[in-house]
Amino acid sequence: MVGPKHSCGIVGMSAENNVVPAIQKSLMIIQHRGQESAGISVYNSEGAIDTVKDSGLVQTALPKHMLGKLHGTVGIGHVRYPNAGRVSRSYAEPLMSTTRYGPLAIAHNGDITNFDQLMEKYLFTGSSFFTNSDSELVTKILSKHSAQYEDPVKAIKATCAELDGAFSIVILMGDRLFGIRDPRGMKPLCIGKIRDGYMLVSESAALDALNGELIRDVMPGEIVEITPNEVKSYPYNINAPKAHCMFEWVYFARPDSVLDGKEVYHVRRRIGEILAKESPADVDLIMPIPDSGRAHAIGFSVESKIPYEEGFMKNRFAERTFILPDQRQREVAVSTKMNPIKSTVNGKRILIVDDSIVRGTTLKKLISMLRSAGALEVHVRVGCPPIVAPCYYGVDMKTREQIIGADHTVEQIRQIINADSLAYISVEGLIEAIDLPEGDLCLACVSGKYPTMIPGEVHRYQSTLKENF
Repeated sequence: MVGPKHSCGIVGMSAENNVVPAIQKSLMIIQHRGQESAGISVYNSEGAIDTVKDSGLVQTALPKHMLGKLHGTVGIGHVRYPNAGRVSRSYAEPLMSTTRYGPLAIAHNGDITNFDQLMEKYLFTGSSFFTNSDSELVTKILSKHSAQYEDPVKAIKATCAELDGAFSIVILMGDRLFGIRDPRGMKPLCIGKIRDGYMLVSESAALDALNGELIRDVMPGEIVEITPNEVKSYPYNINAPKAHCMFEWVYFARPDSVLDGKEVYHVRRRIGEILAKESPADVDLIMPIPDSGRAHAIGFSVESKIPYEEGFMKNRFAERTFILPDQRQREVAVSTKMNPIKSTVNGKRILIVDDSIVRGTTLKKLISMLRSAGALEVHVRVGCPPIVAPCYYGVDMKTREQIIGADHTVEQIRQIINADSLAYISVEGLIEAIDLPEGDLCLACVSGKYPTMIPGEVHRYQSTLKENF
């Protein structure tokens, strides 16, 4: 993957038998959501929580000889991307603590937008922190409320009342397993039935790998508790306006996942079809930027009746470009990761379909590689409207300086990446492809209007920024 990175993937499972193998398999299925670290925590027969976690991919961070020491019928798992350069084993999750209800483990996906205010509040009252992670903050808040309430559900509700932003969380509290989704549903979390129990997971594709059944999504503003035999629901804030992250369908999620009732592959193919109608091109073939642009390109090809070809060979074992320390090294790494198939592109007018453009530097390099391989023309179509504003909800594009569309027109971007033509899907076209009401989607990065109050930014129900002050 060469696009923007997002926060994490989470799993929770309660069953009649040992859940460790199934959690490990699920984490491998959602590995694309986090490749910095991985971890599993389970409640054991002696009343404690055992954890294995480390930096690296699932197979590296969770080796068989370590997993063999874990055994429990209820547990959680996590794969992580670093936020804001925080790359350290100390940030690997699940994070552990202790409450009046027993040992605690938490795995979190998202970004708490009022993190700074909450950190200041809890530091002032005497709390200490080993990291500056959202997850540790949540454990501190939950520990505080656990001292106030005998019922853990009330403690979780009180914790959620303090949090703002985008989050899905799984909590192992003693032998009880809870899942939380933020009131706007910005981060995905679904419920599934497996052979001998139930599970929570960021994407439904993990259920398919376990021969499970997708039951439903966790509702925005809902707490659920799963046991081997049932799912209990405790709504805590179901009246907030929804704001599902549109980028999940455009780029983040696996194509074989179903999010909030919409299959990702179908949405991406519809994006390509709508792109072909909105921005046709006179070319010889359509090709994707692998892998996330593939379904978009198929849709474009089907609608335009222009042949589809694979024009790049992807080296799946190359170093991941997005974690390299500077842009020059990332650009050099592109040629290691992608190589044009000369017999496909030589002498052809090419249209490449990409899922999105954030910085544009990788796409510029790929276009140069296609021209060197003999492409006569290289046109670009993009399955996401121009990204013009930062994301504060867990996507690694937190400043306008990182975003080429923030201060460049489409024509200027075309010139920068050296494409013969460039066009993006419209916002209206994207909404049509996802097939959810516009008001149920977070479109902040393409509209500049945010579903939560962000200092210095426009709320989506405001007409001007001045109304914020």
